[in-house]
Amino acid sequence: MIEFRIDRRSGVATYLQLVHQTRHALRLGLLQPGDRLPTAKEVVAATAINPNTVLKAYRELEREGLVEPRPGLGTFVRRSLASAGTQADGPLRGDLDGWLRAAKAAGLEREDVEALFKSVLDTHY
Repeated sequence: MIEFRIDRRSGVATYLQLVHQTRHALRLGLLQPGDRLPTAKEVVAATAINPNTVLKAYRELEREGLVEPRPGLGTFVRRSLASAGTQADGPLRGDLDGWLRAAKAAGLEREDVEALFKSVLDTHY
């Protein structure tokens, strides 16, 4: 099950943080079709956010066709966003892990890595 983390200083709306984290988990194969998302009550207990914020995020995910509510049972994943290249044990992840270790050893800070990655990403996409 996914554990949401809220960054109150990020400038990103809380419900969007939940949506983005769910999409990431779907892309990485951490959530699979049939998996149940935490209930609004569970998310509120873990993150101290308003239950309506959780419900808004889940409605957005439902609108996108990624989850479906089942009355009395919870909210369940309908489809995955994972591809072969994003698997946790895939070769691309291993390559990226090695690159990040080298960047850290070279003294790059997280913000440096993010800027460099985004710059190269933008040239390809």
